[in-house]
Amino acid sequence: MLFIQETDGDYRQAREADVLDAATELVNGYFAKGTAITEPAKAADYLKLQLAQYEHEVFVCVFLNSQHQVLALDELFRGTLDGASVYPREVIKAVLQHNAAAMIVAHNHPSGISEPSQADRTITDKLKQVLGLIDVKLLDHFIIGESVYSFAENGLL
Repeated sequence: MLFIQETDGDYRQAREADVLDAATELVNGYFAKGTAITEPAKAADYLKLQLAQYEHEVFVCVFLNSQHQVLALDELFRGTLDGASVYPREVIKAVLQHNAAAMIVAHNHPSGISEPSQADRTITDKLKQVLGLIDVKLLDHFIIGESVYSFAENGLL
């Protein structure tokens, strides 16, 4: 059981929201601007915390410099319960805006099943191809469900 000290010095039992807020604050430190992404597992944990809460699909991009330090994390696309349209042109515009050298993309599957669909595979291949044309490396694509699926770890990048 966890307790939180109030400003008046009294203690109260921590609510679920208090624990989640504290965890979010802690994990946000992993993705603060300038933080180097050196461990894929930490990136996956952070993205799961950010995306698992949604009841609709959300597609985010983590923009990185040449040292794989975080420049920004942007939610680029929102979808429905079972899909989100991702437009490579908009991703390229955001990459150029942030002057990124590399990136990680992620989206959630509200169903909880993190296995990639054919559409997920197709957009990943397309993004890798168009990013390659401007010398930006796609490091990974995470799918967030009850577990986290990594395209890189499964040899699909």
